[in-house]
Amino acid sequence: MQYDIAINHARYFDGCGSPAEVRHLGIKDGRVACVSLTPISAEQAAQVIDGHDHWLTPGFIECHSHYDAEVIAAPALKESVRHGVTSVAVGSCSISMLLADAEDCSDLFTRVEAVPRELVLPVLKEKKTWRDPAGYRAFYDQHPLGPNVCSFLGHSELRVAVMGLERATSKVKPTETELQRMEEILEQALDAGCIGLSVMTTKLDKMDGDRAWSSPLPSTFATWHEFSRLFAILRRRGAVLQGAPNAVTKVNVFAFLWQAHGWGRKPLKCSMLTALDLKAQPFLHRITRASGWLANTVLRGNFRWQTLPAPFTVHLEGLNVNAFEEFGAGEVLRDIKDEDMLYEKIDEPEFRALFKKQVQAIFTKGLWHRDFADSWITDCPDTSLIGRNFADIGSERGSDPVDTYFALAKQYRNALKWKTNYGNHRAEIVEQLIASPWTHPGFADSGAHLRSIAQYNFPLRFLKYVRDATEQGRAFMPIEKAVQRLTGELGEWFGINAGTLRVGDRADLVLINPAGLNEELDGISEAPMEILNLPRLVKRNDAAVKACLINGRVAYQQGSEYPEALGKQRDFGQFLPGAQVAPRHATPASAEVLTASG
Repeated sequence: MQYDIAINHARYFDGCGSPAEVRHLGIKDGRVACVSLTPISAEQAAQVIDGHDHWLTPGFIECHSHYDAEVIAAPALKESVRHGVTSVAVGSCSISMLLADAEDCSDLFTRVEAVPRELVLPVLKEKKTWRDPAGYRAFYDQHPLGPNVCSFLGHSELRVAVMGLERATSKVKPTETELQRMEEILEQALDAGCIGLSVMTTKLDKMDGDRAWSSPLPSTFATWHEFSRLFAILRRRGAVLQGAPNAVTKVNVFAFLWQAHGWGRKPLKCSMLTALDLKAQPFLHRITRASGWLANTVLRGNFRWQTLPAPFTVHLEGLNVNAFEEFGAGEVLRDIKDEDMLYEKIDEPEFRALFKKQVQAIFTKGLWHRDFADSWITDCPDTSLIGRNFADIGSERGSDPVDTYFALAKQYRNALKWKTNYGNHRAEIVEQLIASPWTHPGFADSGAHLRSIAQYNFPLRFLKYVRDATEQGRAFMPIEKAVQRLTGELGEWFGINAGTLRVGDRADLVLINPAGLNEELDGISEAPMEILNLPRLVKRNDAAVKACLINGRVAYQQGSEYPEALGKQRDFGQFLPGAQVAPRHATPASAEVLTASG
């Protein structure tokens, strides 16, 4: 056979923005061997896939996931693969798993990302045997990955590894020796192939465990002097800074903009959280887009906002609400470990009065709009309440929305399931955000917030916005550009060998049925997380993806789903080193010369 797999009659996108035409793809030894004007016969290929009326695109890239724990325990990452994602970045938001011991990594990760500590910690104790960047890279080089993986070094983990957890979560400043050690480890991480450093400055994310319970993440205790020393290394080596401004005040975004500037020096690549159309701050989208223009044109920087190309709807249970961290009374509830004490607290008159006052405050709103009239019950033992909001129920019962919410939460606890939409509710604004040259559409938080966020299919949702507008006669972006934004643009900017589908490229690809890009993409389902056996919410519309290939092998196919080897054999994904930041005295793996016949 000349080819291992052939895909015929599909509309072919190369990930570079070239005009899409019907082509026929031949794959051999994990690479694209030919892009043909004529179909490839069954005699030429061991397997032939019919692509009639389908789009053939490079595999999608998620530049912001929290798969750090799941990829160690269940590396197939099937929920992303079934939606065409073939490369993911881990180590986001200052949290990674390169350096610290298992307990430290668990305490940094589990509460922030809403994954149970009692399940994650035993996995890390069993499988995390490395304590340095070289060991981390060696682990991934032998791990049976599903999608490809690239990684940031998390600044919170770096501080813990150098200073110890207790000092790293205090106002104690690192010594000069400790700062030098941080610089040395960052260099080592870049040498090992990490694409950059992630930091956190918002104090809403909190530590798990007993030693530093409810402390903000270690990165939030750093001074700008500490940041600047590390950022200088990133700038010199062309690596990426992934950061997050203070989610409430947002003032320090100007400090990040200044760090990014390229006046008389090499600009620092900055990927920042996040550009959203928030109900709580309806003009924020204008500010983020304007700041992107300022950073990249006036300040001559290389600055991007990460954006979510989907409605930002969050599913919640009882009093388990991450957004409570945004104001004092809510933070009190989040700090209570004992569930009985938690539900007793809401009956205290003084506390309840304070909660109501702060819910109504205008100037402290972060992500959540705090409107219980825009909070809808999705499941409850009292089925008559399903589909109704707390304000409506309260009006019927003669109580205000907060009292109604607390009464139902106390009665049903986590059996009370409800949802609210934080933003991205206006399609026309989302279209402006995803079309902006100053945004990246790879933010989904996959692997985290298992019971509240379900954005694994974010690339398909992006394509739906573009296709819908085109079909309605108001196109704001060519489909070719949309595919490029999800693939080649991200691969090039982050410096990883992914996102294009040309002759010689690794055959990471997805076959999409555009007719499946419909309203069902927003439907919520529940599926277990493999191995850990945790139930999680997902969005699924299996009509949209016919097949997903990684390294030239079928990783998902409509109907038969996943091959047995996915996540068990090293035939699929690989660790992707950053091209700019590969070892200082070696040739980057992504610089290899690729040849192909056909």
